[in-house]
Amino acid sequence: MENRAGSLIIISGKVGAGKSSLVARLVSGFADLGWQIRGVRSPAIFENGEKVGIAAIDLSTNVNKRLAGKNEKLSPLSDHPLIWRFDEEVLQWGNQVFANAVPCDLLVVDEIGPLELERGQGWQKALPALDSRQYHLAVLVMRPALLESALSRWHWGEVVMVQNVSEIGVFAAQLLKRWTK
Repeated sequence: MENRAGSLIIISGKVGAGKSSLVARLVSGFADLGWQIRGVRSPAIFENGEKVGIAAIDLSTNVNKRLAGKNEKLSPLSDHPLIWRFDEEVLQWGNQVFANAVPCDLLVVDEIGPLELERGQGWQKALPALDSRQYHLAVLVMRPALLESALSRWHWGEVVMVQNVSEIGVFAAQLLKRWTK
């Protein structure tokens, strides 16, 4: 793939594979190179070794908010039941971040899932930001079950499949090298 404006890397893998950790390394590496980085990174929140929530970090301001906590009332409404209870105010805040994210050098969307693609909720403003291609590079995180849907919308995307956290150092180094030539 050529290094041209509007390129998209879709990072995918199972829960715990290291998708968000890879994004964190890429954000750090591109920040060190002086890239203008916008979007939202969503790292896990752990307590006593257990994942208890999801944060949302605005990459242009470093404002950090709690996006989600465990959903105590699971009811499978679709093939992808929501295991997280999302804070509506934080979702609105994140959508404002995405509404103002482009143009930029690096757009980060961590992550798009059933909430956005099946329910018309969540980071809805991230979708037109990705569609716009008003970035040098975008990094999108999503689960493997949604890749077909994503690639039908963002056909120019390149999938990077993360199998294990131990791979993220190599992936980060390769992607940074490729995009800084």
